[in-house]
Amino acid sequence: MPEPIEQIMIGQKPTRDRPLLGQTVLVIEDSRFASEALRLMCLRSGARIRRADSLASATRHLTTYHPSIAVVDVGLPDGSGIDLIRQMADAQPRVPVILAVSGDDGVKTGAMAAGADGYLAKPLTSLAAFQAAVIAHLPQRFGLSPLRSVDDPTLAPDQLAYRDDLVRAAAVAQTGTDQGSLRYLAQFLGGLAKTVGDGALEKAAIDLGTAVEEGSSVKAALTHLAKLINLRLDDSVPV
Repeated sequence: MPEPIEQIMIGQKPTRDRPLLGQTVLVIEDSRFASEALRLMCLRSGARIRRADSLASATRHLTTYHPSIAVVDVGLPDGSGIDLIRQMADAQPRVPVILAVSGDDGVKTGAMAAGADGYLAKPLTSLAAFQAAVIAHLPQRFGLSPLRSVDDPTLAPDQLAYRDDLVRAAAVAQTGTDQGSLRYLAQFLGGLAKTVGDGALEKAAIDLGTAVEEGSSVKAALTHLAKLINLRLDDSVPV
């Protein structure tokens, strides 16, 4: 049986410094770089965190635990995060807060229509924005303390997580030839590039996505994107 929310809350009252103390956040995100940013935000806010990097992994988590907050990346390697949002929104008991996250604001409408309570746009850098998005939708019975007005530090994830994401992308670029794999690669790298402020890589990812949708020049776009990935792996740091 899922872990009851009420049991999670016992003996753990939020404070102004740690407004999400007592909450458990399930982060469903395939990018290690983005996942690390969310991990830091959860820890700074006092929340416990569980992580899943695919629909399959998220489903396993949800059969055992009942988080009070779920943060769902819309683009996942084994399917659409929007489908998972819809399932969680329709489930009984419902996850109290479901937030969609993506580097493509064009998916926001679909995610909200599927039942998401809110939307987080990548790059994920603002601790205050994250806390406000969660608290705005948590039921009042959780009795969260008002947010304290403090400086909002920029949270920088470990650069090893960035490299791991590039390695994942390189593997897909080498082996993924079907439209689904290429579409996923374009989405994954587009979000990563936007997060680290890499304009050239983001444009190449967009170009690949466009080529896949239009059925034109996929090979050239993929070759160019793979070259950029390898250059960044050689440098080992984001641009």
